[in-house]
Amino acid sequence: MKKNMSNADRLIRVIIAAVVAYLYFSGIIGSTLGIVLMVLAGIFVLTSIISFCPLYRLFGISTCKV
Repeated sequence: MKKNMSNADRLIRVIIAAVVAYLYFSGIIGSTLGIVLMVLAGIFVLTSIISFCPLYRLFGISTCKV
């Protein structure tokens, strides 16, 4: 897999995931919405770790400097 995410993009995704996790575990968001957002947060963290987003590839987007 070729990297297609910049460091800024990765940092933004991790921050969003951390905020969602905080809101979920503090009880502010719950039920189905909370579970869906936690799954998306997990995907954000995973794509940040590997620096690759399949949707970016699908749409031909790359924020990584070549």
